Amino acid sequence: MPKDFKQPQAFEEGDAPHIDLHAVDSSKLAAVGYDASTQTLAVTFKTGNAVYHYPNVSPQQYADFIGAESVGKHFIAHFQSAPFKKYAIGAKAEA
Repeated sequence: MPKDFKQPQAFEEGDAPHIDLHAVDSSKLAAVGYDASTQTLAVTFKTGNAVYHYPNVSPQQYADFIGAESVGKHFIAHFQSAPFKKYAIGAKAEA
């Protein structure tokens, strides 16, 4: 029996709000960043061509994430199923 796969979420129109990204030691994640003013977590993966913005992430949640023994496992447990916006890599907002 064929498996039904959910369609990938479409890219957002327009430019991604700029959030500085920093490389992380992970087999799944390439880089992460955080904007405290909007409480937005930004994540890129080692595969793919997008940056994902997760809203409503508190400073403590971000600190727990980047301080986790495994950022990949922490991401899966706490953020993977959360709502997000997906932007094409290279797109960023005007300052």
